[in-house]
Amino acid sequence: MDKTKFLLKRLDSISEWTGRVFSWAIVPMCLLVVFEVITRRLFNAPTIWTFESIKQCYGLHFMIVAAYGLLYKAHVSIDILHMRWSPRTQAIVAMVCYIIFFFPFCSIVVAYGGGFAATSWSLKEVTWSAWHPPLYPIKTVIPVTGVLLILQGISDFIKRFLFVTKGVKL
Repeated sequence: MDKTKFLLKRLDSISEWTGRVFSWAIVPMCLLVVFEVITRRLFNAPTIWTFESIKQCYGLHFMIVAAYGLLYKAHVSIDILHMRWSPRTQAIVAMVCYIIFFFPFCSIVVAYGGGFAATSWSLKEVTWSAWHPPLYPIKTVIPVTGVLLILQGISDFIKRFLFVTKGVKL
């Protein structure tokens, strides 16, 4: 059990660390939005680079903190039936959903996202705007997000499995 707790703590710490570090991406994004609003509305001088930068900051922030959201159960869920079930039934249904939906979806994100990122890196892909910032760093975030979600999903699955089989709540 100590090795399992150690593994779970490590998996959770990866999500915790990435969430805490990359949640700060919201700060430059907010500053860029404020700058864009001021230049657009007050000076009637919108810029292309701020719009592109905002999109990339938002993409990074939204995707890379997904596992952090999963760690803290912050994702949207519909609990119409779920809230009426016993904790054990909830855990069993969650485990089935992880196997049928979550892990296959995340695996597809890693596989196809990795292909998108590799192609983007090989082409040194840039946006179509006049500024032409590179797209390959942000496309690399796609498979990284998938891997982070899988790792956190493994942690959640093990926690639920231990609860169902041994009554241990971690």
